[in-house]
Amino acid sequence: MTLLLFLAVLFGALALGMPIAFALILGGAALMLQLEVFDAQLVAQNLIAGVDSYPLMAVPFFILAGELMNAGGLSRRIVALAIAGVGHVRGGLGYVVIATAMLLASLSGSAIADTAALTTLLLPMMRAHGYPLAGSAGLIAAGGIIAPIIPPSLPFILYGVSTSTSISSLFLAGIVPGLLMGVVLVLVWRRRLAGFGCIPQPPAPARERRRALLEAGWALLLPVLILGGLRGGWFTPTEAAVVAAVYALVAGCVLYRELDRGALYSAFVRSARTTGVVMFLCAAATVSSYMITLAELPGQLAGPLAPLLAHPRLLMAVIVGLLLLVGMVMDLTPSILILAPVLLPLARSAGIDPVYFGVMFVLVGSIGLITPPVGTVLNVVGGVGGVPMLQTVRGVLPYVGAYCALLGLFVLVPGLITAPLQWLR
Repeated sequence: MTLLLFLAVLFGALALGMPIAFALILGGAALMLQLEVFDAQLVAQNLIAGVDSYPLMAVPFFILAGELMNAGGLSRRIVALAIAGVGHVRGGLGYVVIATAMLLASLSGSAIADTAALTTLLLPMMRAHGYPLAGSAGLIAAGGIIAPIIPPSLPFILYGVSTSTSISSLFLAGIVPGLLMGVVLVLVWRRRLAGFGCIPQPPAPARERRRALLEAGWALLLPVLILGGLRGGWFTPTEAAVVAAVYALVAGCVLYRELDRGALYSAFVRSARTTGVVMFLCAAATVSSYMITLAELPGQLAGPLAPLLAHPRLLMAVIVGLLLLVGMVMDLTPSILILAPVLLPLARSAGIDPVYFGVMFVLVGSIGLITPPVGTVLNVVGGVGGVPMLQTVRGVLPYVGAYCALLGLFVLVPGLITAPLQWLR
């Protein structure tokens, strides 16, 4: 009864158009009334506690780092490097999208920021060279969701904070799945090329390739610095975020000299706005999470799923199916803040590794970013690139199917995520 009340209030408020953060607070208040422990001070205390977290300090700095990279020319030089390397092969601009998506993912960790950059820089180029609009938009959208998987990843930070899971372990565990997502995109794009009448780019001269590599060198050094520092124990994920922001600032202002006062101000403003939204969501989710724990909702949810606890793979498959449905109507951040604290105790009871569960949770939620009807990343491609939603959906569906097949592989063979983690540690 308590679980149904919480879900009814939460989704009822969302259906009425209430912002997610306020719907979470309202759901927590409804549980307080149900348990007869309502206290406005308790709501305020949990709101403050939700953002009074040292690991969460990584969020604003990684957001700022991503904005500074885009404004300071790092993203554009990554694109130029990919074009110089693979732009001349058949369907080369598609491979450029994939390579750029993976490189940008290792810089920003934000699907929306990466997708906007890919759409702005590459979609007009693909149009000019005769690539189908639907196929191009679908590939860009599918490439954009690699960002939450390859470290540094903002969703991994949120998952780690909300479930008390090691963020460094999550970062390292995301490397192999992120690389495999890129392989999947290459295979699907290669298969789809047969129906495309695209014009290949002329091969770049050796001198131009060397220049592109040298110009992108400072950008390529950043993920090496972050991952090397985390693995070597030189700094924590929060300190890594500060390093990334300072590095992007120095690169944009001193090395590339593209960050003037106006661009810097705009980057700080955009970062502040995004940070405000994310942090308020975290604060509101803490209210509902506290009441979810107090009301023992994970135990109530465990009842129907109890027969599956002896079969971890089957339980994981059911959870993946549930999260795929949730991802179609809810963005990744609120789904992490709402569902991860509820579902992780079930996974632990079945002997599922919390780091593996976290990677799978974020991966499924990322796929939800490119599935209608909500599809946040689809809306970014449509809004930035002027692509009708129907065309983007049609273009992205083959990649959604391939990603779901990859999910099935990870469910059947968890060692693809957990085994490389042991070596990377």
